[in-house]
Amino acid sequence: MKNYNQTAFNISIVIAVLAVLASVGGLLITDLYNDNDFVKEAWFVNDFITLIVAVPLLITALWFVKKGSLRWQLVWMGMLVYTAYNFAFYLFGGAFNVFFLVYVALFSLSGVGLIIGLSNLDIQQIAQRFAKPSPIRWISIYLLVMGIMLLLAEMSMVIDYLVSGNIPETIENTDHPTGIVFALDLSIVVPLFLAAAILLWKQQPWGYVLSAIMLLKGFAYGLVLCIGTARLAYSEAYGKWDPLMPLYVVLTLGGFLGLWVLLRNFKTEE
Repeated sequence: MKNYNQTAFNISIVIAVLAVLASVGGLLITDLYNDNDFVKEAWFVNDFITLIVAVPLLITALWFVKKGSLRWQLVWMGMLVYTAYNFAFYLFGGAFNVFFLVYVALFSLSGVGLIIGLSNLDIQQIAQRFAKPSPIRWISIYLLVMGIMLLLAEMSMVIDYLVSGNIPETIENTDHPTGIVFALDLSIVVPLFLAAAILLWKQQPWGYVLSAIMLLKGFAYGLVLCIGTARLAYSEAYGKWDPLMPLYVVLTLGGFLGLWVLLRNFKTEE
């Protein structure tokens, strides 16, 4: 008997195909992006990580979900969050290009697939499969710290603008009129980090699910931030290290280790 939603599964296959198309196109079509050099460097890293990490993880998750794995359903949902978040930048934060409709499809399908997939998860059964006691306290503290650090890092730049009128460097570097990074992180990512931390601390069923999703998202997109920061540091488009690099490293390593520990305490399906 299937323990997953077939519609969400089929949508995810389409997402994987479109993500490959978008990434390969971005890496091989030299004149695809109409953004400045700073943003083009970022797109290159996004495309690279999506192609060699995100898509293989999504496909692997779908493979094991097809075989009935509840553990890999959490990875599946986490990768849908990654694709939705990642391609929101292309859709709302990039200059218009010929792949616009591909970005529309990837963003909207990721959202629809995530809603359908989460609504069909057996949350109670998943929560019951985590071994007791499991090191959820440490993981919830990590998620809380990450949420607060991200909140403080970005709010400090927003408040500085409100007080002094200094536009955040991130916005100036992209030549984009809006702060999409701040918009997505402060309205979605930070609240989800904090909610996951609180619910996991209370050992609520949704806490396990949200924590796995945010740990995976932190790891996958943390890779983008780490590699992108290193690439930009040695590029003519930027030429210096982002002072938030230590946060990106902690986000990546902590996300990977936290997810590994969390899923390691997930009882294997019989």
